[in-house]
Amino acid sequence: MRNFGLGAAILCFVLVAGIARGQDSASPTPSSRTSSSPSEKVPPTKDTPPGKSPTEKPKDAKKPAASTEPIVTEIYADQTVFDSAQSIGIFTGHVVVTDPRFNIQGDKLTIFISKKQNEGFEKAIVEGNVGVVRDRPSETGGPPDRMVGRSDKAVYTAKDGRFELTGNPRVQRGLNIHVATSPETVMILNEKGHLETQGPSRTQIRQDPNNASPTPKP
Repeated sequence: MRNFGLGAAILCFVLVAGIARGQDSASPTPSSRTSSSPSEKVPPTKDTPPGKSPTEKPKDAKKPAASTEPIVTEIYADQTVFDSAQSIGIFTGHVVVTDPRFNIQGDKLTIFISKKQNEGFEKAIVEGNVGVVRDRPSETGGPPDRMVGRSDKAVYTAKDGRFELTGNPRVQRGLNIHVATSPETVMILNEKGHLETQGPSRTQIRQDPNNASPTPKP
């Protein structure tokens, strides 16, 4: 019995030693790998996103690239004549101009093209049954405020984005109408949709009866 106990003890020792040697020689598996010891880990802070180390520098956010798209102006007319020597284009008959900044219609359009490369036109003159539509961004974030101008003649200058309306001009914004009372009156629409009048005029302020507040009783 004493020899049997000694043999069993030796056998157990050999088995344990063999298992320990096999574990030391075995290659580590993905489940047994660790990124770092507990002493090397940096505790996350409240400003550190999950899975990010506080020592990592955030990547610089890319700024949106400035728009390089050109402004496209389209002109429709029944007849067109170009004078390349004077850099002038003349459009007649049912003239319609569409532009991201405005819309124009009239019987005749004369444009003066800049002689510099990629400069577009410097000035445009519209004559006969002139109609000008210009939108002004809403201050409350709603739909833009639309202003519609009518006159016998309109001159647009590209450098300041202004329309000068002459010849019985009138401008309507919503229900309100601003009308010249003298042939000499000039109305100017700037690029922001503001109206300036030089000369006598009459303004009609109208109110939708459905939106009108009740008149207070005395």
